[in-house]
Amino acid sequence: MLSPAIKYTLGRIGLFLAAFVLLLPTPLNILVKAMVAFIVSAVLSLLVLRKWRDEMAEHLGSVAARRTAEKERLRSALAGDEDAAAAGDRVAAADDRAADDRA
Repeated sequence: MLSPAIKYTLGRIGLFLAAFVLLLPTPLNILVKAMVAFIVSAVLSLLVLRKWRDEMAEHLGSVAARRTAEKERLRSALAGDEDAAAAGDRVAAADDRAADDRA
């Protein structure tokens, strides 16, 4: 399954290409066509890709929260907290198992 960020990015690129192809028959400079296609795709993405954008934001928020928690755990472990160091061993083992499952 694709990452929400990749899905949203591919959707944005698809909207841009669709708008650009629709503008090809017009007698405009190619750069003007590209700028118009960019603006049209940006506006359409606000309407059409709302669900994917929300999924991406949620995913990025959970990744940021997980990284912040791991950073705090590492700081505690470096400060001498034995419980934080032991918790890190379990987290690393779980991450290794998850990576093996995906491979």
